[in-house]
Amino acid sequence: MLNGLLKKFLLILLVVVVYQNWGKIERLFNPSQVVSEQTHAKANVVLYATDWCGYCKLTRRFLDQKGIPYKEFDIEKDAEARKAYEALGGRGIPLIDVNGTLIRGYDPDEILAALK
Repeated sequence: MLNGLLKKFLLILLVVVVYQNWGKIERLFNPSQVVSEQTHAKANVVLYATDWCGYCKLTRRFLDQKGIPYKEFDIEKDAEARKAYEALGGRGIPLIDVNGTLIRGYDPDEILAALK
């Protein structure tokens, strides 16, 4: 019985880890979806987010899938990040700073446009 519980626990743990890293895993199998290397060179992306936000998770997954490097700050856990977020106008998450262009909410098209 204990062996069966351990197997179930490990399976659930594997599913959770795969779900949390799906963007990185997908990028391994679909390198054609990765944004050009030129975009990488000039990309300066900062994500202000929280752990619990669904749109923040979608944004992380999108950035990972496209191979776009980014810095992330949790505005609930980091007081300095919260101050920077508020200085940018705050008002909702995620707040993404892409090369100086502020994007409020999850908007893949706006992110790609700001990278060009």
